[in-house]
Amino acid sequence: MVRTRLDPRGYQIAALAGLLAYGMVGLAFEVSIARVSLLLATALATQYVGGRLARLPGFDPRSALISGLSLCLLLRTNSEALAAGTAVVTIASKFVLRWDGKHLFNPTNFGLAFMILATQAVWVSPGQWGSAAFLGFLLACLGGLVVNRAARSDITLAFLASYGGLLFLRAVWLGDPMSIPLHQLESGALLIFAFFMISDPKTTPDSRAGRVLFAILVAAGAAYVQFRLYRPNGLLWSLAALSPAVALINRLFPGCRYDWAGRARIPARPPKGVVHAPALDLLPQLPLGPTRG
Repeated sequence: MVRTRLDPRGYQIAALAGLLAYGMVGLAFEVSIARVSLLLATALATQYVGGRLARLPGFDPRSALISGLSLCLLLRTNSEALAAGTAVVTIASKFVLRWDGKHLFNPTNFGLAFMILATQAVWVSPGQWGSAAFLGFLLACLGGLVVNRAARSDITLAFLASYGGLLFLRAVWLGDPMSIPLHQLESGALLIFAFFMISDPKTTPDSRAGRVLFAILVAAGAAYVQFRLYRPNGLLWSLAALSPAVALINRLFPGCRYDWAGRARIPARPPKGVVHAPALDLLPQLPLGPTRG
């Protein structure tokens, strides 16, 4: 049975834009209107050029807007050129780094990780949200799960449970008060990562079992980077390092490839011995649009 659902990117754009406006007006984020305009314009222009080079049938700005708004919330640098360069790398990675018909990395995560590693003049500011703003941010993110009808909520919840569990286990092991892991979880950057990066339907495993496994691996990798290697941005490095493993996880746990409009529920790689009809035969009455996010 084919079911359609509301494209979740509309809610994601509204939530990120609202959080950015509140951060700039209410929390005095270190980001100017000029910087926001530069990041969004560069992201959209790169999406347009990439779409033309890839010969996509139309210009869809939604995924580029999500990446651009996420950069506005997370990216910090003193250079306008590096800010624009990060936006270019972020969007271009969708068109260049591809495997099996979809991009390998979450664009925002890859753009930030690449520019931090390459320039040492780009950083992420995780401590710019207060506790009150964090609760508002959390409600907005949870509202997104409801609106999206839990399309990829399993990986978000599995990651938060795994990462939070590791923080609490570490506190128990070290004899630290529970206020320490609670404070570590009160991070707007962590919520953006959990609700808008690791949950990116285009770069997560196709099956639920695969997504839960991937979430646990990313959480463990982030904890290793942060508490064993004593390096910041453990979430970014862990997701970037493990994203290529999604192809292997999809082979071990085949599932249905995600479509933004929810038009198809067809396994990307059916289990052995199972033969599926061609996708077009299953959806004869539905128009097919671009599938690249």
